[in-house]
Order: sequence, then structure tokens, then C-alpha cells
Amino acid sequence: MPHLQQLTPEQGVGVFTLIKAVTEFDQIQPLSDHILLHLRHGGDKEDSHLVIYEDENPNKKVIGYAHIDQTDLVAGASVELVIDPAVRGGALGEQLLAQVRQICGDKLRLWSHGDLPDAHKLALSQGFKVVRTVIQMIININDLIPLPKLDPDISIRTFLPGLDSSAWIALNNKAFIDHPEQGNWQLSDLNVRLKEDWFNESGFFIASKSTQMIGATWTKIHGSQGHTHEGNEITHDHPIIGELYITAVDPAFTGLGVGKALTITALNYLRYQGLKQVILYVDESNKAAIKLYENLGFNQFSRDILFKL
Repeated sequence: MPHLQQLTPEQGVGVFTLIKAVTEFDQIQPLSDHILLHLRHGGDKEDSHLVIYEDENPNKKVIGYAHIDQTDLVAGASVELVIDPAVRGGALGEQLLAQVRQICGDKLRLWSHGDLPDAHKLALSQGFKVVRTVIQMIININDLIPLPKLDPDISIRTFLPGLDSSAWIALNNKAFIDHPEQGNWQLSDLNVRLKEDWFNESGFFIASKSTQMIGATWTKIHGSQGHTHEGNEITHDHPIIGELYITAVDPAFTGLGVGKALTITALNYLRYQGLKQVILYVDESNKAAIKLYENLGFNQFSRDILFKL
């Protein structure tokens, strides 16, 4: 089980084939969005990989994969595992995790998307404890939602790529200053997403007060109309669905209804695109945001769990 600093194009295809099979089987994406972005664009130079082939033969299909990110020396390495459903129940997960621990030591974090029973059992059996829960919520939108009244000096408009990019990075990092993944974005992190097929600036909204950017939200559409993904993309076999991707409000302007207005603006935009369902992800500890989303009609239906040794 070699420790790879970079995947070859052939290895990348094998890993994406495995990810597609797991996504279809579990009905949930097994890796974080930012990892899939890195893999699609050639990988991140700071990340590394473990790949397991059927019968240990590189000419056969990939049946196990581990993505390793060792950049956070304080919190410890972050790891995500993918196991072929056809070989679950054996020792493959334990083998991958044992190799990861040899590489990273015992300062280790492990994500489980969907909090699937096998993954949860594996983590607990290896001494991991739950340290964070991210909730996935969903709403059915049949009608447009009226916007709340805002301060007349607050306006909402669409994002202007390039012109708004630096101000948005500053807003995002201020709003998520204590967030482990979201709080330290660079301009390159934004730009790679602006180049994705799903990105549409008309679904990216900015709230301003006296020309100052004080809030933002942007949307994604999964299984977009009229095309399928090919190559190393994941084909969506579910009905078209929207996502509230990132919502950020400057902490100095909370309590003004900016987050609610941006959320409703985004939901109405997705409704105009003909969508009936919208999802979002929110930390279980963010009680204020969960209350807002529940008041708008969102319901909880899935969880991602972060384990730590």
C-alpha cells in the first residue's frame, strides 16, 4: 500500500470510479467537496494518498482510498477514507487506518460523511471520539418567500468576479475566523471554485451597507439541467437539487436580518431556476443558524461526523 504524494491520471480515474460507486450505493458523497476539487484539478501539493487495488493488482479496480492532509500541525492530520461497498465488512478499513496512523501518528482527525454505521463503528473501535457534527438540512420550496424588511441602507446584489473577490475573502475569513475549514481561505481557493461548471455569478449574492460588503451567500445546483458530467466527474443520478453553499455575515452586522434576507434571496433564485428542493450544511453548534433555517422550513436529514484520537 504505497504512500503517494500525487496520483497519476490513471490512478485518479480509478479513485473517481470508486467514489462514483460509493456515492451511488450510500446516496451520499464520501469525500469533502474541497477534496474532490483538488482531485479534479490535479491534486493539492500538500496532500497525499493511499490507494488499494483489487487483489493488489494495479491493473484492477481501486477498492480502497485514503486522502491525507497533514497541513494542520496543531489540530493534526485530517483523513477521509473510501471503501468499495463490495468489500466492506472485512479488514480493509482497518488496514487503511493502520497505514494512516503509521504515516501521521496518533494526532489524527477522521471524517465520516453521512455518519454511516460501518464508518462510525470503525472509528470508535480504533479509539476515536466524536468532536464535531455537521448537519445537512433540506427544504421543499413550492412558492417564493417574501423578503423581510431591511435597513434602507442595506442592498443585495449579485457578485462581480474579480471586483468583489478580495472583499469577499476578507468577509469570509472574518465571519468564519474560528472555523477549521472555512476560516483561512486564500484568493486561489475562491478562484478554483469560480471556474467550476456549477458556478454561476447570478446565484451569488452580496449584501452591502454604504458600499461596505457585510454579508454574502452563494448557491450550487447539483445534477444541473441538460448535461451530465464525464471524465473524472461524478455523474448525478438524483433529481436536480440546489444548495446554499456558503453564507457569511460580518459579525459587526449580526442581528439586522442580513442572513435571513440573503437566505431567502438565494432560495427564491433557486426557485426561479425551477428547483423544488434545496440543501445546506451547518455545524450542530451553530444554534442561531439552525433556528433560522428551521423557521424558514428546513428539516434535518443527515449528519457528517468528525472523529479525533
